[in-house]
Amino acid sequence: MRRAFVGVSGWRYPRWRGDFYPKGLRQKDELTYAADRMTSVEINGSFYSLQRPSSYAAWREATPEDFVFAVKGGRYITHLKQLHDVETPLANFFASGVLALGAKLGPVLWQLPARMPLSPDRLERFLAFLPRSHADAAKLAAQHDDKLAEDRVATEALVDAPIRHALEPRHESFDTPQARALLAEHDICTVVADSAGTWPRMHDATSDFRYVRLHGETELYASGYTDDSLDRWAAQVRRWLDGGHDTYVYFDNDAKGHAPHDAERLLDRLLDTGHD
Repeated sequence: MRRAFVGVSGWRYPRWRGDFYPKGLRQKDELTYAADRMTSVEINGSFYSLQRPSSYAAWREATPEDFVFAVKGGRYITHLKQLHDVETPLANFFASGVLALGAKLGPVLWQLPARMPLSPDRLERFLAFLPRSHADAAKLAAQHDDKLAEDRVATEALVDAPIRHALEPRHESFDTPQARALLAEHDICTVVADSAGTWPRMHDATSDFRYVRLHGETELYASGYTDDSLDRWAAQVRRWLDGGHDTYVYFDNDAKGHAPHDAERLLDRLLDTGHD
């Protein structure tokens, strides 16, 4: 049975304290609190810097057994290197503790900068490097360089499972048959991103699962979603599930604290119809 994984992009936001998070809740307990009310969370600290294996292990232990994490790939790879010469940075990324999530590792998200147009050869080289299983990721992680101290390395595959990848391009050149065919050939999910019109919204499926990022309905990162809009998203998620596709939805409209409340509201709609 296919599942909908619904949550937020990141969970440590001061604006949420005393609002979504009860007053007085310890910061160390915020993930557990969120995980009791959602089915997934997108780790976005990994985008800004390499995290520690101990952090990934702690996040795994702080969440329910059936909880799933998406992990956002590092901006050093996507924004600074822009996918050029990234084999060692990819090894460092996967060696930094991602595998410590074990069975709770969901898709890995690669968000590209809006200034980056499609370069088919460059993209194809990058996609060919991506590990497609925990075992492949462990082999890649073992090639990390000395930028990672030994106490910040985890290269063991804890489970025998595939790894999915999703790409969120933000340049219109990716909204083309050529780009879609390339992503489909490599079984990479194209992210459906709702960004209040800031970046193109790409709809075409290029993998067997769906990945949605909701950045704000009318104001990027700031506005909430109306009941009517959430009804439409719930209906779309149900269609994907009925079509046999696991679906991951993350609210990134965190600036004014809407994200966790919108995630709960979407989950309520899905639970009311027997989808979760």
